[in-house]
Amino acid sequence: MGIVAVRQRHIVLARWSARETSEAPATTVGVVRVVIAEDSFVVRQGLVALLGTEPDIDVVATAETFEEALAAAMEHHPDVVLTDIRMPPTGTDEGIRLAATLRLQAPEIGVVVLSQHADPAYALELLGAGSERRSYLLKERIGDADQLIGALRTVVAGGSSVDPSIVDALLSARSALRSTELDRLTPRERDILSELATGRSNAAIAERLSLSERSVEKYINTLFAKLGLADDSSLNRRVKAVLLYLSVGR
Repeated sequence: MGIVAVRQRHIVLARWSARETSEAPATTVGVVRVVIAEDSFVVRQGLVALLGTEPDIDVVATAETFEEALAAAMEHHPDVVLTDIRMPPTGTDEGIRLAATLRLQAPEIGVVVLSQHADPAYALELLGAGSERRSYLLKERIGDADQLIGALRTVVAGGSSVDPSIVDALLSARSALRSTELDRLTPRERDILSELATGRSNAAIAERLSLSERSVEKYINTLFAKLGLADDSSLNRRVKAVLLYLSVGR
């Protein structure tokens, strides 16, 4: 997903700020065909059993990895994929990448992502290219059948839903960032971050701001440190910095 597309997150965040965490057209859905992507056998079978209690939900396939999930989705063309956020091969953000891939290859398929943690950056990345047919829930909601099944039906109807804990985390992060981290940046660092938000490469930023590429790299590493973005392989720091910048509307 390109960085430029992240600009749409202003709209998403504004909706969440108004506490509109669920939206769905007033349409009636028939039998909901579901692919479950979850690497844990116990959780996967639990989801199959839970959804099997609903007469209008049909689990058409299950998968344990990103590749299996994508193959199952393309083969069965379900109404929605219910996926863990972390699966093999890397155990990082496969669920988010699966949603992005399906947005391009099969946009009619909805995606409900289940996450162990309330990470607002992942939620923003999931919804950045559009919130239609996308949902982000915490795994702890699995025990609430009504909420989980409601999310599936909302997504199939063309709507979206976000776990309330994610909304709280987004609003807290936005408030904290506005008053602390972002204010620590120098004018030049703000310029660099603004250029990052347009999707420009280091070379393009250097040319635009009349700097050397080495200087741009140093500025970027410094602003990463000021924003509290550790070198974590599970999430691209460049993307997360842009998400934080755009989420506060600066």
